[in-house]
Parts: sequence; C-alpha cells; structure tokens
Amino acid sequence: MTNIINAKRINQIITFLKSLKVKSKRFSEIIRTQNISLIQNFNQALTHSSDSKEINYEKLEFFGDAVLRLAASNFIEKKYPQMSVGERSELRAQIVSDEWLTKLGKKIGIEKLIIKGPKALGDENSKNTIIGEATEALIGAIYKCFNSIQEVNLWLDDIWEEDSEIFLKAPYKFKSKTVLQEWCQSKGFDLPVYKIIEVSKTNGDPKRFSCDIFIDGLKESSAFGKSHKQAETNAARVLIEQFITLGKI
Repeated sequence: MTNIINAKRINQIITFLKSLKVKSKRFSEIIRTQNISLIQNFNQALTHSSDSKEINYEKLEFFGDAVLRLAASNFIEKKYPQMSVGERSELRAQIVSDEWLTKLGKKIGIEKLIIKGPKALGDENSKNTIIGEATEALIGAIYKCFNSIQEVNLWLDDIWEEDSEIFLKAPYKFKSKTVLQEWCQSKGFDLPVYKIIEVSKTNGDPKRFSCDIFIDGLKESSAFGKSHKQAETNAARVLIEQFITLGKI
C-alpha cells in the first residue's frame, strides 16, 4: 500500500507540525528534512475513513490510545510522585478523556488539516468526535516516528501541567455526578434521580435537553445541555456548587 501525497499537502503538514512547537531535535529534524516516510504517518493520522478506507487514522488512533495513557502515566509519575494509585487513575482519566482530546485538537487547529469525504464533511454531529480521534491518531503518529514516548511528553507535559492544576483545584467540576452520588450515600439518601426533557429538536443546541435532579423526591437543581449526559452533568455541577456555598460539602 502506497501513500502518495503532493507538495501542497506536505507543506500543510510541515506548517502544522511547526505550530506544535515540540521541543525536540529529532522532531525538528523531520520538519527540516521533510522526511516523506515519516510525514506519511501524519498524513494518515489526518485522514478520515470517509475519504479513504485504506489510508486513514483508525489504526493510529487505536495505537495512540495506548501511547496517550502511557505518556500521561509518565507525566503523573514525574509531576506528582506522592500521589496514590487511585488519585493517579482519577487524574489520568481526566487528561486522556475524549473531551480533553477534542479540546486539545481545537487548540492546535487540527480540524483544518483533516481530510474528510463528502459524508463526514456534512455531518456536524460527528465534528467533535473526529477532532478528538484525529488528535489521538496524531499522538500515535508521533510515537511511531521515534518508537518512544519522549516526544509525546515533550509536547504534552506543559499542557497537562496546566490542565492537571485546574482539575486538582476543583475536581467536582469534572466528576460532579460521582461527587453528588457519594454525597447522597454519605447522608443516607437514595441515589439522585435525573429527569430529562427534550425541549429542542436542533442538534448541537446547548439548551436541547433540560435536566432536573431530585433527591428524596425533592427537586434540587436544573440545567440545560446539548445531550442527555451534558445536561445531567451540568445539573449535578450546579447542585454541588450550591452545596459548597451552603457549607454542606
């Protein structure tokens, strides 16, 4: 299987790789020499299956999933050596999540590099998913170039340091449903009941779904979201913030 890319595409990828500002001589060498065999890895990572069934990011995404978890574990070991295994697992879950990958992908502007077929181009619902998947494939491609997580950590450690501090300062914002469940159990209450109402038929509408939370039969909070999951999470976060203000937590 060959992966032929034209000069315009090579320049696009080189410009993109430069923008990542990976502090690595080996990574800079790929850019300087425009090593085609290695650039092909990045072209594959930036190609959706709707464009090509043979050359697309699916295998690199699968590979990148394992690389990401290993690199994140390496970061946590270096940055937070005293952290317990349970705390490490909790933090790692946040900094390798699908939401985190999508956020990173948007930050680096990966979407404009992704080649899509006509079907995916017109699908707004899959947009964020594709951004996250391609970002994970990009991480897999970086590893594949060097057979090492060194460049992945050189790129992501500073980003992870900032995001980890945000999470550790207010973890309830990222796992509000779990915190609310644990609070109910500690008080001897039944688990919270989430009641969802669809108030809009528009995909992507941030107020498409409304969620009310009931504890022991009493309505405690409400919030909107563009999905069931987001509405529930938002309502739980609102309630946890109320509890913190009232000194209940």
